[in-house]
Amino acid sequence: MAGGPAPPAYRIEDLAHLSGATVRTIRAYQDRGLLPRPERRGRANLYADTHLVRLRQIADLLDRGYTLASIKELLEAWDAGRGLGGVLGLVAEVDGPWTDEEPVRISRAELDRRFGGAPDDAAVAEAVELGVLEPVADDEDSFVVPSPQELAVAVELHASGVPLSAISAHLRELRGQVEHIAARFLEFTTEHVFARYLDGPHHPTDAEAAEAASLIRRLRPLAQHTVDAELARAMRLLAVRHLRRHLGADETPEHRNRTRTVPLAEETMRAVESLVGPEHAAAFVTLAAEREVRARNLDRLASNHCSSADLGETP
Repeated sequence: MAGGPAPPAYRIEDLAHLSGATVRTIRAYQDRGLLPRPERRGRANLYADTHLVRLRQIADLLDRGYTLASIKELLEAWDAGRGLGGVLGLVAEVDGPWTDEEPVRISRAELDRRFGGAPDDAAVAEAVELGVLEPVADDEDSFVVPSPQELAVAVELHASGVPLSAISAHLRELRGQVEHIAARFLEFTTEHVFARYLDGPHHPTDAEAAEAASLIRRLRPLAQHTVDAELARAMRLLAVRHLRRHLGADETPEHRNRTRTVPLAEETMRAVESLVGPEHAAAFVTLAAEREVRARNLDRLASNHCSSADLGETP
């Protein structure tokens, strides 16, 4: 009975062509223990599909930011039967898109039109540096817009009179603050949710990695929802305060320094006058009232902080 067809065998040049790696890289991977040695047939070294799959796994992990040392550890876990599929699924979940936005393509002419019609090469270069625009390799007159919403915000701000240089500076500042918020959220969720999957001498099993990936899918929107709610609260609070301050700036000095008469018990006034003298009684009452207001504000802030801390405690 004839056997099935022989599995394909590749010379190192063929393997390099199929995998996209260079011959030198393949040999370096072998020397570092990332790639099994080829089969020796006579005077030829032949590689199999398993080598091709392994090279593609390495390339995928490198694209995701893994170092060769960490890739070797992952592949050793796979070879030892501890599973790599679940870990790669977890990596894919983290590395996947964190927004529903779809990138769009825009021509340079359309970009100029949206920002008033006058070409501004410096502004375009800065937008490319910030990642708001991405050049298209085969079309120098077009760009990819990773976040159409972000570009639309810039268009509206510019139409309202904000210079492009100010918009770019604001985005740089905002990005730093948002990255800090993201880092804190990751620290928080790692400590309270993901530590059981990530800490320990071994990589998570396939089942553990799949469970962690499911948790990421559930928790991913929470960061944005929390930021949206807190931003809405802060914007309302600060916008009202800002408006009141600017409206108050139009008042005359007489209005700002206007006084009111407040009735006090005669016995209270006599006690104050005997303490500080009649000439200082009014100033004393004013300062005492201001100190009480400040003390109550401090008590309220401390109380709010304690309440927030209590809510953040885990049972």
